[in-house]
Amino acid sequence: MNQTVLWEETIQPGASWSHVLKRGTALRVTDLESGANVGGIFYNFECPTERYNMPDTLKAQHIARLTSGFVLYSDMGRILLSVTADTVGWHDPIGGTSNRKLVEAKYGPSSYQKDRNDYHKNGRDSFLVELGKWGLGPRDLVANVNLFSRVDVSDDGTMSFAPGNSKAGDSIDLRAEMNVLVILNTCQHPLDPNPKYQPKPAQVSIRQVATPAMDDLCRVSRPENGRGFTLTERYFM
Repeated sequence: MNQTVLWEETIQPGASWSHVLKRGTALRVTDLESGANVGGIFYNFECPTERYNMPDTLKAQHIARLTSGFVLYSDMGRILLSVTADTVGWHDPIGGTSNRKLVEAKYGPSSYQKDRNDYHKNGRDSFLVELGKWGLGPRDLVANVNLFSRVDVSDDGTMSFAPGNSKAGDSIDLRAEMNVLVILNTCQHPLDPNPKYQPKPAQVSIRQVATPAMDDLCRVSRPENGRGFTLTERYFM
């Protein structure tokens, strides 16, 4: 598979990032220091009313985590992204994101006027900052994924964060099956028990990749995925 690197940069701790990931390319996200959390939301760039759908992604594949061989579905039954490589084994699709009230209660008051670039950032506002650059806003927010984080659910429904899920150098590759508007931030997971405000950086790199073959792992790992790829390929005819 062609792995020509087209672009590479670092998302600083607590920062946000966005890019239109073109069909035929893949995004590699790397945890640089261990313990990173990268929140992500995803849209069909040509028609942003089509966007990542968490319930369909989980129920179509009978999963509660993301790793190699799984895909991210849109609300139109098409595939936005495929997870083609992963050194972690578990990425959280259910834990949600933080907001200003939660972050202030957890880490104390903070403001740009007082703390400058070290002020406490939250996931919701970070998503909104990037969405605004593309003409989108609060009504366009959807359930997000949390790369590098793991959330376990007990029999009584209690959700718990698993520290140490990701190590320095761990990465995940997301192949674009459509032209995907990718919105990311590196804010801490809302369930992270760390009492200190300590978001971690992540590296992103964009690579050229081959068209998925008929025996591609993401296509054949679940029967529904084959239908999802067919719908996606029809969209580009």
